[in-house]
Amino acid sequence: MTLFRTALIASFSLALVSCAADTDSTKVEKPIAKTQAPAGPLSRVVRGDGGVSEFYRFDGELPAKPGILLRQEPLNAKQSVPGAASNTRLLYTSTDGIDGETRIPVSGSLFLPEGKAPEGGWPLIAWTHGTVGIADICAPSWTGYVPFHQEYLKQWLDQGYAIVASDYQGLGTAGTHPYLATKPASYNNLDIIRAVQSSDFPLSKDVVLMGQSQGAAAAFATAGYAPDYAPEIKIKGVVSTGIPYFTPRTIEIIQETRPNDVVDPMLGYNFLALTLVEQMDPGFKVSDYVSDEGLPTAMSVDNTCHRDVKTLVTERELTYNKSFKASPNDALKVAFAQMGYPRLDISVPAYIGSGMDDRDTPLRMQANLIKQACAAGATIQSSIYPGYDHLTVLNHSAKDSIPFVKAAFAGETITGNCNALPFEKKSQK
Repeated sequence: MTLFRTALIASFSLALVSCAADTDSTKVEKPIAKTQAPAGPLSRVVRGDGGVSEFYRFDGELPAKPGILLRQEPLNAKQSVPGAASNTRLLYTSTDGIDGETRIPVSGSLFLPEGKAPEGGWPLIAWTHGTVGIADICAPSWTGYVPFHQEYLKQWLDQGYAIVASDYQGLGTAGTHPYLATKPASYNNLDIIRAVQSSDFPLSKDVVLMGQSQGAAAAFATAGYAPDYAPEIKIKGVVSTGIPYFTPRTIEIIQETRPNDVVDPMLGYNFLALTLVEQMDPGFKVSDYVSDEGLPTAMSVDNTCHRDVKTLVTERELTYNKSFKASPNDALKVAFAQMGYPRLDISVPAYIGSGMDDRDTPLRMQANLIKQACAAGATIQSSIYPGYDHLTVLNHSAKDSIPFVKAAFAGETITGNCNALPFEKKSQK
């Protein structure tokens, strides 16, 4: 089981990676070629659909253009963010990020701050959420945000920013959410920005991308996809906390951090990731690789959100040895290629905040991304926070990201701190 666990964690588990591949190459690896192009989202394996209101269904003919607002409605109190004067659920058109062609509906939310919008509209933040699961009922516009996310978003509303937030493809709406794939999330982010900026909302044309964990990767990737997919969008900067960085070489050099016979709720990440393999490879079946004992929990992602899947793993005392019966290494490669970034030399400055105690996206993984992005020519401002982990770093880092965002919107020159290498020096303490 050792080889299998190494490959599985290296490919997919944000929670269990101990390091990223240390390489001097600044070239982004090309995706591994597929033998068969995937069909449209509703022709692929469909997982996690149902349990939400009719708002998320769109049975009519979709506009040919992405980024068109289809409908809107008020959010209820649980789904709203404290401090917002307006909380609105949105449905808009986007592009399937796997086949790159099919027009699809995607849901999301818009939160406007209190007060009168300034001339030119509220400066806009595009918030990209972290792992919630793949079930429709886990979509943030349906479940609302957990308290520490509400606290974080409220800070930005209090600063006078509007916040738009995509649920991502397949969360809330029909089809399977392609977990950790950066292109679908990027298209969804860019199209929800298009949708709200082209409607009657009092919003500026400038936007800053902001995300945590899975959403941190989505924010960074969105800046890379924008020049080709949505060149008209005026992105001013990126803020990412707990950002992952997977490379094809990770599988070869990953170091195992835990024994295979210990119960670990982080297995939930692995079960989610296997659903992406299904989206990329129509011949892949989870049951061919997951054991009879682990299969009920692996399949529970269809109707259970991530935090509750982690609880199930603990209650059922699942370990790696108990959960898997065969190695899907070859099948994983196709899905693994979907988790990268289109480019590291993004054209806008980025702030990356990292918790020293982060187990989900460990320090060395984030340091390697910063190193490679700096080498590619990106402007990166990075900070490390001792005593903070993958989640707690989010709110703590706002003391540094707030002035970064203010400077980005003001058009001030942001030089970054690549030359000083503060991240690597501090992470060695």
